[in-house]
Amino acid sequence: MLKPAKKPKKKVANASSLVQYAVQGIEEKKGSEIVCINLKKIPNNACDYFLICEGTSRPHVQAIAGSVEEFVKKSTGERPWHVEGLENGEWVLMDYIDVAVHIFQPEARNHYNLENLWADAEIKRINEEVKPIIIKNMKKKKSSTVKKAVKKIVKKVVKKKAASKKSKTKRRK
Repeated sequence: MLKPAKKPKKKVANASSLVQYAVQGIEEKKGSEIVCINLKKIPNNACDYFLICEGTSRPHVQAIAGSVEEFVKKSTGERPWHVEGLENGEWVLMDYIDVAVHIFQPEARNHYNLENLWADAEIKRINEEVKPIIIKNMKKKKSSTVKKAVKKIVKKVVKKKAASKKSKTKRRK
């Protein structure tokens, strides 16, 4: 009697695609200050990538962690090897072996300052406000004018942020 064939295991995602899906999970729950640190060229590194972001409160940090897990699982079939700090919610570490996702509350992030610990690595800030606009404009314009369009968009975003900070400080007074 023949045994039924085993279902093939899902292909294990590479680290860069896992980072991409984790960023989508962070953005889904409005995580902010997203930074990706590429540690591949660092000798004796802990993993290939650190992905760092912020949530505003314990429930927000927990929601971001849940969203990251959901997006990565749905897209790649991967689950975190280990999750630490979920109950406390000040700093959640999600270990996917090649990718470590750090979700902080602002005070904890400032205290531990991981970006400066890995200052010799390639650090990329991911700005969720600019990215969709740039992609939209790249489709419409030729590559020679894309740089100009990106500069205009970035200036607008910076002005918006500055204006919103001013209005917040006025409201506090």
